[in-house]
Amino acid sequence: MIGKHSGYPLINVSKQASPAIHLRVLFLSAVLLIGGTTAQAQIENNRPSPPAKLEASINGLTVVVGYSRPSKKGRKIFGELEPYGEVWRTGANETTWIDFSQDVKVNGQPIAKGRYALFSIPGETEWTIIFNEKWKDWGAYAYDDKKDVLRIQVPADNQAPETEQFTVAMDSTGQLSLTWDRTRVAFTIRKT
Repeated sequence: MIGKHSGYPLINVSKQASPAIHLRVLFLSAVLLIGGTTAQAQIENNRPSPPAKLEASINGLTVVVGYSRPSKKGRKIFGELEPYGEVWRTGANETTWIDFSQDVKVNGQPIAKGRYALFSIPGETEWTIIFNEKWKDWGAYAYDDKKDVLRIQVPADNQAPETEQFTVAMDSTGQLSLTWDRTRVAFTIRKT
């Protein structure tokens, strides 16, 4: 039975409807659900700064970083596009996050297992790396330093080979690096 409600047609699939109608409604619902999911995946893959995930396991510790990868596109990045001395989302789009499967030490400083926002404050010779409780957000617009769990200072290598797209990597010793343009910063992550 088809009815009207607020100008939109309704399909009444009651217990009295035939099994064929139930199957048609179920099929149409599945098609719409799958189509919506595919469209969302295509939108994310077509972003100028595509999403990426780093997952590394070292001695039973799993570290996962979710971030987006902006491109240099001929621009000077640090000191211009991303100003020195200002909080940066450490990537693009949504806030970059890092997840530790166990309690760890970051450059010797303890931090509990869990997921954190990974913000940074770029500097010409030194960066501040920030682990913050509020990891699910867009960019650094709502950054709140009262929610910082840990801040560390790391030296900036401004003579690194040029990297077109922002990249997060982790080596077998537990050193996590952030590289973009000709700048590279790194810190160590160890199980406690």
